[in-house]
Amino acid sequence: MRDTTTPRAEELRIDAPHRELLDQVLDKWSLSVLNELCERPCRFNELRRAIPAVTQKSLTATLRRLERNGIIERHVVATRPVAVEYRITRLGKTLRAPVDVLLEWADTYLPQIEDAREAFDAGSE
Repeated sequence: MRDTTTPRAEELRIDAPHRELLDQVLDKWSLSVLNELCERPCRFNELRRAIPAVTQKSLTATLRRLERNGIIERHVVATRPVAVEYRITRLGKTLRAPVDVLLEWADTYLPQIEDAREAFDAGSE
């Protein structure tokens, strides 16, 4: 009889804190921002130009969320006028490997997923 009080190591556990964090750092705009900041630090308007579909409001919210979670940092640049630059943190850089694994998985299985979607959609018509 299995002890149900302690989870097995192979069990996938996604508790509320995990869900909240993953929702905040792996959403649509966060991944785009992280992709840009992995290459180089950027100012707000550079990010807007690099991600043209994002609204100013969504980009602001995304940057704040990522900064709150320690994934990126704001750096005030002493220029005239004063500018703010966003940089990925050491912690943020650790996201690269798991995101790359997820993207590799998606590349590998996307044809099967598309087939499943088509079959599902055909069956629901």
